Amino acid sequence: MSTNLSESHNGESHNGESHNGESHDGGAPGGNGQAPAEGTVIPVDPRLLVRQEGFAGYWSEFGRKLSSGELGSLPVVVGLIMIAVIFQLRDSAFLGAENLSNLFVTAAGTGLIAVGIVFVLILGEIDLSVGSVSGLAAAVFAVLNVHHGMPEWLAFVLALLSGALIGALHGFFFARIGVPAFVVTLAGLLGWNGLMLQVLGSDGTINLDDTGLVADLTNHYFTDISAAYGLATLAVAAFFLLSFRDSRRREAAGVPSRPLSEIVLRTAALAVPAYVVAWLFNQYKGLPLAVVIFLGVVVALDFVLRRTPYGRKVFALGGSVEAARRAGVNVPAVRISVFALSGTMAALGGMFLASQINAANQSSGSGSLLMNAIAAAVIGGTSLFGGRGKTWSALLGVLVIQSIASGMALLGIASAVQYMITGAVLLAAVVIDSLSRRTQRSAGRA
Repeated sequence: MSTNLSESHNGESHNGESHNGESHDGGAPGGNGQAPAEGTVIPVDPRLLVRQEGFAGYWSEFGRKLSSGELGSLPVVVGLIMIAVIFQLRDSAFLGAENLSNLFVTAAGTGLIAVGIVFVLILGEIDLSVGSVSGLAAAVFAVLNVHHGMPEWLAFVLALLSGALIGALHGFFFARIGVPAFVVTLAGLLGWNGLMLQVLGSDGTINLDDTGLVADLTNHYFTDISAAYGLATLAVAAFFLLSFRDSRRREAAGVPSRPLSEIVLRTAALAVPAYVVAWLFNQYKGLPLAVVIFLGVVVALDFVLRRTPYGRKVFALGGSVEAARRAGVNVPAVRISVFALSGTMAALGGMFLASQINAANQSSGSGSLLMNAIAAAVIGGTSLFGGRGKTWSALLGVLVIQSIASGMALLGIASAVQYMITGAVLLAAVVIDSLSRRTQRSAGRA
């Protein structure tokens, strides 16, 4: 049996993109590398036609995607724009340099945890322990570094390893023993929170070095203006080169590819917000280290998820566990690794959250952290039903949640209202996902 996992599950490819009828045989007209018989009508991918029609063609393709439920990141992007406009009209400080810089820095901790949640959700599972794991990792770091004098870098690594081991333990019980992930991680939510309290001891709070490695995670800024503009330039250039390379490879294989004009237009659409954000950072303190690390993790794990065999296996499990097993995927190993990754990202996020308050205490990892991390992944576009999602979903989703929190703080609105609005946004995201899947099934795409 073939072990090629590039086939689509739920109407999607394992790199998170739809094939829409693309050829898998290098574009050979006959489907088997032979010339078609005389008089044979060769089907042409509709996207090759609409891209020859200019703006009208792209508009018709956009309408086709909407009618077939292929919404992508459109709802969350529109939502972000609406949130920005509403709060800016109410308070002009919302889009100010200081507020936006603080918004991005504050979002990094929760966003990193949400990146791990994305992987778990793609499997069609859930991890309820990430909040407790993040708090425990911060406590482990604080005890090792402050109480036992261990070097910060070593305590940091051990804290991350503790998160990875906890996640692997959850995955073992789920994948090998057969305990539902919901039950395993719910037990972890309670158990690891208790262990955190035990590790912190009777004091309940351990203050960290305000000039140390962890403190710098959210307090260090690259003040040279070239840092922010350089990062924006690197991002834009990388996007263009990768898009151009991918287009040439697809063209050489005889499958639909984006023309140079479309690549340039997409690059310009990325360049505008990238340079605007860079300019805003430089109007305040400069480029935050937290943003650099967060974006680096998102890009690296996006590559893993969409461009590696491992990522395709994760999507395969989210599409159909039995099909993946028949294709030769080691299902237990992939599941354990995903939960280990989730635990690692929870621990890393916990370090950022500890950096914000420069301490590890009994409230670490508690409150609305768990719900915000899950909501960020779902609001950003990751499906609760499995098989669909991107690491960028965590970035977009956490920006939505943090924008709501920041705007309400500026307006002096009670946190109770914030919870209600965030809950409504989460429900709307799930409803959109459900309707999108239903529409795709009706259109024969799922």
